[in-house]
Amino acid sequence: MFTGIIEAAGTITNLKHEGDNVHFTVQSTISNELKIDQSLAHDGVCLTVVALTEDTHTVTAIRETMDRTRLGEWKIGDRVNLERAMQAGARLDGHIVQGHVDTVGECLNVEEAGGSWYFTFRYKLSPETLLVDKGSVCINGVSLTVVEPVDDTFKVAIIPYTYEFTNFNTLEPGKKVNLEFDIIGKYIARQMAAYR
Repeated sequence: MFTGIIEAAGTITNLKHEGDNVHFTVQSTISNELKIDQSLAHDGVCLTVVALTEDTHTVTAIRETMDRTRLGEWKIGDRVNLERAMQAGARLDGHIVQGHVDTVGECLNVEEAGGSWYFTFRYKLSPETLLVDKGSVCINGVSLTVVEPVDDTFKVAIIPYTYEFTNFNTLEPGKKVNLEFDIIGKYIARQMAAYR
């Protein structure tokens, strides 16, 4: 389980295809603190560490992960948001994040707002994609508050720290993002559907 509070941004240094699997090597300031078999969220996607060097770690994505996320667009030099799994007893500063991406969304607009930014996203509606105003959503692994959800679009407000510390500073209209909707909302939506 994760919280959506990013620890570091890493840089992809190598990609290796092996059958349907893709091995991603990432250089980061936390790579030297990781262990083999450890779960680590990469842009909100929970992946297992399979190899380590002094300043890099390697993770493997299977076909299912590649199909459900935007990992297929990653290339050498891209920045990715990183978060280690939450420790038991730690503060839950963001919200409950599983690292299981629900869908890929698209950035529609970036609007500067007096030192902060509003990002607008579009996504494919489904029964599990429940968004409520001031609810939680995870975008590329970042826990954020939903603003103005309308039909298949919503906004989030990004403060300067988040803009600089994460890969939000690389997002522009047309770019894809990984979306994970709030697990509590998904359970409620499923229960409501069962009673209909």
